[in-house]
Amino acid sequence: MFLPVGTDVDLPFIPAFGKNSIPVISAMIGCWFVVKKPVHYFKNKGLTKLLVLMLIIGPFITVMNNQEAVIVSDRFLPGLSMHDAFSTVVNQMLLITPFFMGWQFFRTYQNHLLIFKIIVVAGLFYSILILFEIRMSPQLHTWVYGYFPHSFAQQARGGGFRAVVFMGHGLLVAFFSAVVFISATALWTNNKKIRQFSPVVVSYYLLMVLILCKSLASLLYGIFGLIIIKLAKPRTQIRVALILAALALFYPTMSIMKVFPHHELIEVARTISPERASSLDYRFKNESILLARGREKFFFGWGGWGRNRVYNEATGKDESVTDGRWIITFGQFGFFGFIAEFGLLAITIIRASQAAKIVKSKEELVLLSAHALLVGLIMIDQLPNASLAPWLWLLAGILLGRAEDIISKNITLSIT
Repeated sequence: MFLPVGTDVDLPFIPAFGKNSIPVISAMIGCWFVVKKPVHYFKNKGLTKLLVLMLIIGPFITVMNNQEAVIVSDRFLPGLSMHDAFSTVVNQMLLITPFFMGWQFFRTYQNHLLIFKIIVVAGLFYSILILFEIRMSPQLHTWVYGYFPHSFAQQARGGGFRAVVFMGHGLLVAFFSAVVFISATALWTNNKKIRQFSPVVVSYYLLMVLILCKSLASLLYGIFGLIIIKLAKPRTQIRVALILAALALFYPTMSIMKVFPHHELIEVARTISPERASSLDYRFKNESILLARGREKFFFGWGGWGRNRVYNEATGKDESVTDGRWIITFGQFGFFGFIAEFGLLAITIIRASQAAKIVKSKEELVLLSAHALLVGLIMIDQLPNASLAPWLWLLAGILLGRAEDIISKNITLSIT
């Protein structure tokens, strides 16, 4: 939440030390030397283990299919080597290590409740910085680290500014605020106080912060989460989460078959704001040309070094913008890599739906269903954006760990 964006210490043969890797490595050291329990990657069974193996095997096949250089005008992109495969696997495993930490260490209801409270408390502290930047413009990253991490012009919205704080972009801050607000709503439903503060007051305050973040998508996520959690039964929430996961998983196929309503969504956005409609249209157009590029190596992708991007044949200039996590993953690692990554997120919701049929406590069921809805929204946000940071992998892993703990205890009781 406070490390600089875009600053990495890149040493040979090991992952670069930066904003995403340093917290994960620190947590791993804590597991090894403080808790005395190393993180386990392959103790999962069934489909979860298969998806992890796909994440590891996929980059090697991608490299074998991309050993030729890509030359466009005066632009030269080197062919891939086995060093690229090993480097990619190490980075992939480091990125999803929090998933396995969540699965391994946060399995009880008390752990589950604790992580929701931690998210809300973190959001409350961060909201002070968010409100400061909304009023004063995004300056904190520049003041502390000496540079601005993105385009300053992109943070101007509605006669004011989006907050960036130390997250790199206003969209990431807004999505973080949406997750915090939905978590607070779940605690509100269970009437769980945050210290001495009323969960109702906290939720309304966080909703105000989310509105001020000036991101329509994140605001819609938050309002959607509020309505579903407060008005729908927990098992209905699980069904909604499954639908969201299915939509994210089938989005590439629907885009290829041209059955996803891109044009209709643009027209809906136009009724809200011509500026938002133009932004959405721009994203969809870039997505379309990147998808056409990705389909040339459909199953295992183009790999790294920008080989998945689209360049002008005359000038070699990069003509593409990769916004969505899904199109980045699909372009680099193909459909195989997309299924491995997004399938790992989806399996947590599937297991939660199985656990929801078993759990008896209403409070536990409320938390489980709200958590599944959160992961569903995380998956949906990877279609227009690339917000899938390690802390979100941690949340997904916690959902899987909690669901599997409920299921395993039920099996034990059935046997006895």
